Amino acid sequence: MSAPMRPADDHAARSCTNRRLLRLMATTAFVSLAALSSAVAQTAPAPVATSAARPFNIPAQPLASALNAFGRQSGLQVTLASATSRGVTSRPVQGSLTPQQALARMLEGTGIAFRITGEGTAVVGQSAPVESHAGGAVEGELLDVISVAGDGISRGGVAETVIGPQALERLNPQNLADVFREQPGIEVGSSVPMSQKVYVHGIEETNLAVTIDGSRQNNKVFHHMGTNLIDPGVLKAVRVDAGVAPADAGPGALAGSIAYETKDARDFLDADGFGGFGKYSFNFNGDTSLANITGYARQGGFETLGYFNIGQGNEFTAGNGDVVMGTSTNLINGIGKVSYEAPTGDRFSISYESVSDDAPRPYRANGSDFPGARPWDPELTPYDIQRQNTVFTYTDSTPEGWWDPKLVLAYSSTEISKLTYLNPRSGLPSPYTVSGKTDSFNGKFENKFAFGIGDVIAGIDFYDDTAQLYDPYDAATEKATNVGLYAQARLEPWERTRLSFGGRADNQWFTGTTGESWDNAGLSGNVSGEYDVIENFLTARAGYSHVWAGIPLAENFYMNPAWDYDGGAEPVTSNNAMAGLKATYQGFTLEGSIFRTDIYNARVVTYSNRVLGAIRARDIESRGFEIAGGYEWETGFVRVKYADIDVTIDGEAADSDTGNYLATPVGQMITFVAAHRIPEWGLTIGGNIEVALEMDDVPALLPDGETLTTTIPGYTVVNVYAEYRPVTAPHLMLRLDINNLFDETYASRGTYGQDIADVVPLYQPGRSFIVTASAKF
Repeated sequence: MSAPMRPADDHAARSCTNRRLLRLMATTAFVSLAALSSAVAQTAPAPVATSAARPFNIPAQPLASALNAFGRQSGLQVTLASATSRGVTSRPVQGSLTPQQALARMLEGTGIAFRITGEGTAVVGQSAPVESHAGGAVEGELLDVISVAGDGISRGGVAETVIGPQALERLNPQNLADVFREQPGIEVGSSVPMSQKVYVHGIEETNLAVTIDGSRQNNKVFHHMGTNLIDPGVLKAVRVDAGVAPADAGPGALAGSIAYETKDARDFLDADGFGGFGKYSFNFNGDTSLANITGYARQGGFETLGYFNIGQGNEFTAGNGDVVMGTSTNLINGIGKVSYEAPTGDRFSISYESVSDDAPRPYRANGSDFPGARPWDPELTPYDIQRQNTVFTYTDSTPEGWWDPKLVLAYSSTEISKLTYLNPRSGLPSPYTVSGKTDSFNGKFENKFAFGIGDVIAGIDFYDDTAQLYDPYDAATEKATNVGLYAQARLEPWERTRLSFGGRADNQWFTGTTGESWDNAGLSGNVSGEYDVIENFLTARAGYSHVWAGIPLAENFYMNPAWDYDGGAEPVTSNNAMAGLKATYQGFTLEGSIFRTDIYNARVVTYSNRVLGAIRARDIESRGFEIAGGYEWETGFVRVKYADIDVTIDGEAADSDTGNYLATPVGQMITFVAAHRIPEWGLTIGGNIEVALEMDDVPALLPDGETLTTTIPGYTVVNVYAEYRPVTAPHLMLRLDINNLFDETYASRGTYGQDIADVVPLYQPGRSFIVTASAKF
């Protein structure tokens, strides 16, 4: 068994030159950004003028859609309480008007109040708080506020969590774990981005409908790897439907859905013009730098955006003072977007995103050391991960009545290449390169039909997925093609009542590694609703869904060309249910919910050339409850969330080995979050605490295959930050984050191997000082 760590002083001696170079880069970047900000301070774009007249052309339509159009045409950020817009139709707005006049005309006769702030935000609905540009106010996931023009991603689902632009800006995320770190019901395992997996209520993300800009992602490549490598720097917003998801979330939403949306030029420019945004972060734990630059332009209906990011750094040190091997950073990624919006409102957009991670990793990349490791396997080996996403989208930015179409055509792929080592006694060439690749050509066409009491989205979608293993000895391929018809209604049929219901009909054609094919079809349905028990105070909500998801593709690195499918696998299905209450009063919020997800016939494969190798199935159950409370004031907020999640596989408590691509032990998680902004100083201070309570009686896998019970240790992690935006130069930002303030030694809940005897899991970084500078010009 190989040693997973080296003493920190050995590592420091080895990388002394790199540390000096990276620190020099950090100092240079700060000085350069400060100088640039000073130089452009006098020419920086002025805040959106709210008193100047501008042309508006917004037909009568559902209020949420109308406010999206208003945000684009006025240049204002628009927020509203989610319940405010349900069943409300706007008045038409046309002509040269100030934003104040246009919004008043749009809301005429609805009884809905609004106000426009000095920060360029239009707040619709008396209860909607103002979220500051600095991210110092409360985000929408707790207060049920939708940032309409700001993210365009919220649908108001009963099980929905939205992490919007202000939340992402406040979080300053370095990886996906940072994006979700304030959500106790969403865990991200591993400390290395390329091996991070997202678990929603303990269910692994390949059992959810995951999209990036509407493009299907379901990358089940290698169980020691992550599923979707994403740079948070490109994200505009994230929506998670935990359990109950709508029919238009896409096929395969067994345990809900995750939708990632990336930034485009309209997020930076409200009218014709051009500009740029630069950001640099340096983490002194591992001497890791992340540098990215964004350029964007709008002119005569055309829009372009380009984003490029590069990350370089050494292995980091855990809280115990040991260097965690295989955690260096070598990341390059970028995204390019081109859009055109015709005078008629027809909008065409195409984007291409590429992510590359190429660095030495532990031989089994989601853990530091494993029991029974083969003596000829090295401690570290190169991993090369390439993910790409290409999306074409057509929409109509000036929809009228029953015509509000959307067309999406997309191609996504993830490929992992690594070296495989054979026993020297085999006499075969070793090492050699093995690659696994999943790709998906997918799309949809849908239309939103607007009614006086709400709207209905109906459409057709498809995917053509392929999983391929490129191995000189065991090459194999599986394929799955699916066509679905769906409809989802979101209505307010009676006062104080909001309903959402819909269904899908899917047909899937599955082809195994042997070339055999099977044809399956199934139906899915969902219904959910909210009722204001006491108007403006107490709301009850509940939902249920049944999902048919067909046969999922096998993991690439486990595929066997000699499998016996014995007539084929059974399609995977699930049932989801949730119910909850939410109360709000004068800035206070208190809410709670219970949930349950049951997945049947979840496919698990083994390489063995047996019937069970191809079609072994398991049943998964996740159930529990969540409680959240908070208080907001004009310049800040505080909130606490608690989740208690119990996950079983085939009736036994989940363990991380059996749970590969299925589920993970979670238990009890608590998060505390607070932030306060001091406007006159341009300063925001805040932080969060994450508490994982100890888990007892968790099944532990022994090297000989036997099991016993073990305990997964608890941990408490404190992160704090201070962010400064000069009042006279708001385009400049300087920030200091101190993560893991008290140097806790821990592996985050959801990390593989915590419950396996003799496995050393990937620990999280110890105390980390991160300095960040950014400038907009």
